[in-house]
Amino acid sequence: MSAPRWRVSVDRALCVGSGQCAGAAPAAFRLDGARRAHPVAEETDPSPAVLDAAEGCPVEAVLVRELGTGRAVFPPDEPEA
Repeated sequence: MSAPRWRVSVDRALCVGSGQCAGAAPAAFRLDGARRAHPVAEETDPSPAVLDAAEGCPVEAVLVRELGTGRAVFPPDEPEA
C-alpha cells in the first residue's frame, strides 16, 4: 500500500519570505512578488524535499497534512496533556 498523498499549505500571515522552502524544494514552492511562499501544487506525493522545506521554515509557516485523514505530517500535532 502506498503512502497517502499530502496537502501542502503556507500560512501567509506567518511567512517571512526567507525562501528556505523554495531553496529546499524548488519544484514544490515559489515566492511571489510580495516575497511570500506558496506551494506550486496543493496536493503532492510524499517527498523528503517537501518535508525538509517544512522543517526548515524558520517560523513553521509550511503545513503538511495527509490527504483524507488530515493527520499532521509537519508540524506534528501537540500531544494532549
